[in-house]
Amino acid sequence: MTIKDFDEHLSDHHCIQLVPLFSDLSPDELAQVEEIVQHKKVKKGETVIQPSAEPLLTIVAKGSLKIYQISSTGKEQLLRVIEPGGYEGEKSIFGLVNKNLFGEALSDSTICFVRKSDFTKLLLAKPQLSLRLLEMNAVKQNETEQQAKFLMMESVEMRLANYLLDLAKITDGSYVQIPMTLKDLSAFIGTTHETISRKLRLLEEKGLVEHYGKSFKILDYERLEDEYA
Repeated sequence: MTIKDFDEHLSDHHCIQLVPLFSDLSPDELAQVEEIVQHKKVKKGETVIQPSAEPLLTIVAKGSLKIYQISSTGKEQLLRVIEPGGYEGEKSIFGLVNKNLFGEALSDSTICFVRKSDFTKLLLAKPQLSLRLLEMNAVKQNETEQQAKFLMMESVEMRLANYLLDLAKITDGSYVQIPMTLKDLSAFIGTTHETISRKLRLLEEKGLVEHYGKSFKILDYERLEDEYA
């Protein structure tokens, strides 16, 4: 995939304003960044990031991307889900070769792309962006460590319960929305779709959660935390 493939330009769309990385820039500086951005609408299931492609900073403006790799056994291993304002590709921008990282649209999405050469010039001109990028990469690293924490838990229901508890902490409420399909959630916490469906029923039978598609209501937060955290 190369920049010349991104033939749909959205002149009235300003995805950069969604990205925390650029939140400290002035309106004039944001306009300068927008000049180096390419935009494209992609369909659900379309591959946006893949090995050996041109190094690009990939920003989600609308919709979502799942970022995954292929394990040694050939199975898809979900790493994270990127929602509007999130980005991927900074490692390839800094020279690391993408050998096993894929990005796929989870829904019809609008994606923004920045070339490696253009982004490098931008960082040299705006040193504060380099510091901001380091801060945000630390957050992404923490999210990766959180997933590793889930995978180390012995039981699937413990992984699932802790994932729901973490979402509840973020939303600060009883209702949580999973930002991925149950199939992708299964991959994220290291199990199968069938197993996670059984574990969801178990949590419901215990009166701990209610389940409506990708929406959950935690009925007894304290007991859920006491039994599984």
